[in-house]
Formats: sequence, structure tokens, C-alpha cells
Amino acid sequence: MPAVGVCNAPIHMKMDILEELEKEQGQPIDPARAELNTLGLNHLSWHRGFTLDGEEIWPQVLSRFLAGLSTRPSSEYAPDFDPRTVEVLRMIPNYYLRYFYYTGQKLAEQQKWPPSRAEAVMAIEEELLQQYADPQRSEPPEGLMQRGGAFYSTVATQLLNAHYNNLGETHVVNVRHKGAVPGWPEEWVLEMPARVDSAGIHPLPAAPLPPACFGLLAQVKSYEILTVEAAVHGDRDAAYQALLVHPLGPSADRIQTVLDDMLATNRAYLPQFWGRDA
Repeated sequence: MPAVGVCNAPIHMKMDILEELEKEQGQPIDPARAELNTLGLNHLSWHRGFTLDGEEIWPQVLSRFLAGLSTRPSSEYAPDFDPRTVEVLRMIPNYYLRYFYYTGQKLAEQQKWPPSRAEAVMAIEEELLQQYADPQRSEPPEGLMQRGGAFYSTVATQLLNAHYNNLGETHVVNVRHKGAVPGWPEEWVLEMPARVDSAGIHPLPAAPLPPACFGLLAQVKSYEILTVEAAVHGDRDAAYQALLVHPLGPSADRIQTVLDDMLATNRAYLPQFWGRDA
């Protein structure tokens, strides 16, 4: 397989769980002993299992997570999901799902902008790149912690190590599932556990998500497919449909205005949407 997608959200959840277990046991736990069961899309997945030394301990993990909702401070990686939602799903949502589950709350928070998160990140990255340009630098810049993306280097190097050294380890990656999830289109790229060895990346069999999760996933996957179609072919109708199907998209009577504005603003980067005489 020439390429595979990775995200730091699954490994961050895994390390958070291990941290809680270490507090309980009073000793370090080698991350290689644990595996997180996750299924969904990038930034739209649900954690639903956790094994330690091959033993499934998800009920205990879920109980600790629920207990912690009322005691630990909210953070980017451990947002305040309401306990009832977690109890009903019996899964822990990827933290990006707060934008779908608590849309009104997130919009209210964004009223405090500027700067927007994008503007803040652009400023952080400009400063970081200036510091990285120093050949004498041997320590990570302090500003790196403001950027987000913890454990990215860990998951990337672990993945490369497992492939190069034929370790056969299980890692959560974004890959075509090729029928690993029964009933789902085989060409779909999913965020899911896969075995990694020198022969490549092999998605592991996984039960489909329940309707409460699959409905949202199918909408966003349709958005992804339509967006790719629009980008590759310069298809404005496909772009319109992508905005129409996304659950966080504009209302139907505003889609054309939003689309026209987006294409005009980014015209220099999207020549496929403009005819030679346009």
C-alpha cells in the first residue's frame, strides 16, 4: 500500500486510558500491551473497545470515563460530553464529534473570536517555522504545545517501525477497509484498527456501527465523496450537493451564495472550476 492516513486522536485516547490505568495500578504500562478499538472516519469516529494483554476491559474503561466527566477539567482531548450520551452509545465519541453533538454550544464559543482557530494556528506556525530555521536548535519550541497534534511523531514512527521490521502490530489508521466491515462499501476509507507488517496494512474485521452512529457517518462520507468528485472534475453541481448533504452545511437557500463566494475567493487555487473564458 503506497500511502495510509494517520490521526493523533486515537493514540491520544489510548494514552489517556493508559494514564488512568497506571494511576490505579501504581506502575507504568507498556503501550504495546494495549489496543484501542475505534471505527468511523477521520475526525468522526467512536471508541468502543480496549484490550490489555488481550483481555477486553472496555466496561471498566467506560465506567472510569463516565466517572471522570464530573470531576476532571474539560480539554481538547477530553471534552465535556454529557454522561447520558456516552451511557446510551456505550462508546466514547472522538472529541471532534462535539461539533455535531453540541453545535449550538460550539457556535456560541466561536462568537468570542477573533482570532479564529485558523488565524491562531497560522500565527503559531509562522513563529515555529522561524525557530525551526535555526540549525542550532536541539529542543522543541515551547510554542509547539500550542499547535496541537500531540503523539503524532509517536504514531508515525510506530507505524513505520511496524512496517519496516515486520512486527505485525495493530494500529488505528485511515485506510480502505476492503470488506472488513460487513455491508459497507468496500472502497470506503475508514479510521479503524489494522495489522501492520512488511507486506502492508491489513484492515481487521470489524462489526458495523449502530444506526445512531452510522446515520451521521453516512452523511459525512457522502460529503467526502462528493467533495472529491467536485475537486477532481471541477464539478460545481457536485460541490453544491456536498454542501447540501453535510449536517453542518448552510441551509439550502444559502448554498449557492456560499459556494460562489468560496470559489471566487479561492479562484487562484481552483482553476478546474473556471472555464478558459470565465
